[in-house]
Amino acid sequence: MPRKPEILKQHTVARSRLFRTDELLLRFSNGEERVYEKLCAGGPGAVLMVPVLDDGRVVMIREYAAGIHDYHLGLPKGAVDRGETLLEAADRELKEEIGYGARDLQLLKHIHLSPAYMEHGIHVVLARGLYPERLEGDEPEPIEVVPMDFDDLLSLTAMDEVCEGRTIAALFYARAWLERHG
Repeated sequence: MPRKPEILKQHTVARSRLFRTDELLLRFSNGEERVYEKLCAGGPGAVLMVPVLDDGRVVMIREYAAGIHDYHLGLPKGAVDRGETLLEAADRELKEEIGYGARDLQLLKHIHLSPAYMEHGIHVVLARGLYPERLEGDEPEPIEVVPMDFDDLLSLTAMDEVCEGRTIAALFYARAWLERHG
């Protein structure tokens, strides 16, 4: 494994309500120096849930995404509140976004969105044993809940409306985990 570059200097170059950008002056093991920028994570993290109904369908949501200025079909997700565990946050977000709690929550994997320039990652959680329970969420409009067939992942993820990389990765990982562990 290569030796990590030495951080010679780090400072914030931009800040918004949601993001902070830091500039890093790095020295690599061969003596080369470069300036990198990275989007910094804020808060205690985030969770993305793969909620599976007893009949095997996965519960997805259709919601607005400002980055593409359109609606897309994805998995429920949200920030971990301070003082919450990852699994508590996952259960709360499920109740807020899809109107289900989960009796069985399994932390599957922590994935990074774009590690070349972002600190931010998300914890993928498999949710089973779903039961109806709704909490008030903070979404600006009601989220459409869309149960989908989870057997043919290629067809599901080939849909134009399913375009978020972390949703696609989580679906494939969860399906493989379920095939191995039941």
